[in-house]
Amino acid sequence: MIACLFPGQGCQKAGMGRALADAFPVCRRTFDEADAALGEPLSRLIFDGPEDRLTLTENAQPAILAVSVAAFRLLESRGIRPAFVAGHSLGEYSAHVAAETFAFADALRIARRRGRYMQEAVPVGAGAMAAILGLDAALVDRACAEAAQGDVVSAANVNGPGQVVIGGTRDAVARAGARAKALGAKRVIPLNVSAPFHTALMKPAEERLAPELLALAVEHPRIPVVANVDGEPKRDAGAAVAALIRQVAAPVRWDRVVAHLASAGVTTYVEVGPGRVLSGLVRKIHREADAIAFGTPDDLASVESLLQI
Repeated sequence: MIACLFPGQGCQKAGMGRALADAFPVCRRTFDEADAALGEPLSRLIFDGPEDRLTLTENAQPAILAVSVAAFRLLESRGIRPAFVAGHSLGEYSAHVAAETFAFADALRIARRRGRYMQEAVPVGAGAMAAILGLDAALVDRACAEAAQGDVVSAANVNGPGQVVIGGTRDAVARAGARAKALGAKRVIPLNVSAPFHTALMKPAEERLAPELLALAVEHPRIPVVANVDGEPKRDAGAAVAALIRQVAAPVRWDRVVAHLASAGVTTYVEVGPGRVLSGLVRKIHREADAIAFGTPDDLASVESLLQI
């Protein structure tokens, strides 16, 4: 059984997707569709940069979505039919495009506004995020609780065994990192991000995005989408949208997403889009499974060989 996984922010890189667009008309058409939906040449920014503009949250989110959907459409045209789809943070929007919950053009426009709202929720420099390595989630929660001192700091991404990302106000994140080290964390790595995503500080962004998500034209997903907020498959349009609203200020429970897919019988995971982060995380959670990344034409033969297409 196959699941397709879609990456979130952080995997963007100028030049991503260009080789797919050059080699496959279905991918080129996808980028053209993205440009038309946004009324600007997003594909030029994706292919040529500059990197600092591409990395801006309001650009990175629709850019990653476009590359991911282009790659998925190519796989679909080659006969790949996943039993489940899921995505990490922004990637959940790519998953819903794959599941036809809402249209690609609508997803691009809302991803842009999602990125803008998340960036504007917290002044630049006021928030921070850090990866805590080598400490289980319960002890990370304890470190955050003991370090908060009235500020916001909490788990933002529970990515798997011994890998939890925390976020919150800058000083509270620093205190929680130090406390995590005292509790036995192997490493605490500050992340170069523009805002403390998936924490209570994102509530203003959630409140701005919610009415726009509720106004989208949606259908029941044709493929179950396993949601970040609870690791449960969404088969109903209303439940899918509710999960996306909650996701803005709630932690990404990637550990639960992969655990559900494993328990449902998934044996092969294909990471679709730029980067290889998710396939690496899967190998740590579901060790018996096959995990492979697809983001360039060079990856296609390996994917088709693994899936015996």
